[in-house]
Amino acid sequence: MAGAGVCLAAVVVPSAFAGGSPQAGSPAPAGTCTIRPAEKNSEAPLSCLGVTASLDHLPAVGEQATLTVDVKAQTDVKRAGLSLQLPPALRISDGAGAGLAAPTTDTFGQRTSRTLALTPGTRTVKLKVKAVAAGPAQIQADISDIDHPDPRRAGHDSVELTVGKTNGSSDKGMSVTKARPAPVHHPAPGTRKARPVAPKAPAPAPAASGPAAPRAAGPARADGQICISGTYRNRFQSSEGGSWNGKANRDEPVHNANVTLWGRPTANSGTQKLATGMTGNNNGSFNLCYTPTTSVTSKVWVEFQTRAGQSWSVVDGNGRPYTTATYSQDNVSGSTSLGNVYANDGQSRAWHALDTLNKLWWNRGSTNNCWSGSQQDGHCTPITVQWYPGSTDGTYWTVNEDKIHLADNDPDAEHTVVHEAGHALMGKLYKGWWPNVSNCSPHYVSRTSSTSCGWTEGFANAVAFHTFNDTTYYWGNGSSQNLANDRSTTGIDPGDACEARVATALVDLWSQVDGGWLKSNTMMTKTRQSSFREYFVTDRPDYGLDSGSTARNILYNHTIQY
Repeated sequence: MAGAGVCLAAVVVPSAFAGGSPQAGSPAPAGTCTIRPAEKNSEAPLSCLGVTASLDHLPAVGEQATLTVDVKAQTDVKRAGLSLQLPPALRISDGAGAGLAAPTTDTFGQRTSRTLALTPGTRTVKLKVKAVAAGPAQIQADISDIDHPDPRRAGHDSVELTVGKTNGSSDKGMSVTKARPAPVHHPAPGTRKARPVAPKAPAPAPAASGPAAPRAAGPARADGQICISGTYRNRFQSSEGGSWNGKANRDEPVHNANVTLWGRPTANSGTQKLATGMTGNNNGSFNLCYTPTTSVTSKVWVEFQTRAGQSWSVVDGNGRPYTTATYSQDNVSGSTSLGNVYANDGQSRAWHALDTLNKLWWNRGSTNNCWSGSQQDGHCTPITVQWYPGSTDGTYWTVNEDKIHLADNDPDAEHTVVHEAGHALMGKLYKGWWPNVSNCSPHYVSRTSSTSCGWTEGFANAVAFHTFNDTTYYWGNGSSQNLANDRSTTGIDPGDACEARVATALVDLWSQVDGGWLKSNTMMTKTRQSSFREYFVTDRPDYGLDSGSTARNILYNHTIQY
């Protein structure tokens, strides 16, 4: 979870664990656990459990293939949960002998699972899958210790492919950076699509609050204008509300996303940008208006981009934002409602990450239109998130490039996304400065590290807890752990070198003493801290924030005493 490059960029090269995540009360991994993602530069933690998935060949529509899932353990696990998810383009055709539960089918494909008692070694599960539709597809496999949720006792792997229609036409990988929208309804493969019903025109998009980008046109239109309207939505799976063997299905609007109306006035003319704006801050609606130069516009279409003005964005491994473009409307002579437009399924996690950052933006503790009051309007620096399907390059933020790197299923956990954004926020509050952090690789949220690591990681955890008004951390595989604590809590080390203690003390200070975190964040733009002690003892009194008996009692309750 943690910002590997954050803690270590100014000190040493990050180790393999630099992305360690919260856990409380879970046993430390067996001494020499060494399982890691295949990518050598991954910042994911070393684990005692691992999983790999592979197909014996790439099936085309109508063909079967054997899916082999290898589970590797380097320690005993009484209850290991293996979960598999197939996309709508693939179906389990024969799972006999695999010991898997009967699969469930929904918008996101098929899900199945089983519980295993593991000893050191490798267990193999095989099943047959059949391709039933063409297009990009991702198979996902997860293994986790059900009783001790912890990235050091979990593994994730995926297979990306593009299913072809004819024998031999399927390819490795899936290209989803530029794509068409998902259908409004998802009929089962092989069934006829229902005839679309003309949708009602949505309410006009409200002006977006915050991100500095062009606004969508208002509810009224000038005489002679044509407006294309609708609501942009995303279907995604959420760790918040889910579990190790099944995440919660969500269908929500995408707020504050850049949107462009493109068109061709005549059949022979070039493409022109007709209007720009953002999806609505309240409901994801859009209303893009232009003045036509011909009585009938030959083609118009809408393109949505994973950017929120100039304030934050989600990009692929090549630094390009994701775009979903609607099919063109032909021979347009009047205003048109597109109804609900859905983000492309393969881009779902990119859009989920983008929309998650709205939740931090809406309550970011700044008085201007930047992430931090240390910056001036018009001179803000953005938050940039890199993600792509199957990525093993995560989970961390780096000082030098000021970029968040998310692994494949990280966007499913909003707490993970906001934790990493918390590192980026601290970097902006400190105007690019970063403390000299020691003993932070590896680090564990419930264990003693160093006061500098406890401060930087504790702040990032506190940002997530403050944003979601809780103390529970969620991982991309659907597991979670409640990190609420007091002096009687066991399984969490005491003191300000433990990031869980710092995080919960911070959120209590903000909510019970400071009336929110605006004053604290403003203080951090004016002075820098290398430890929680420096923040509390030295700087809070100097900037008018309480460090008296009420505040000290909060710290004492979390085992921190100065």
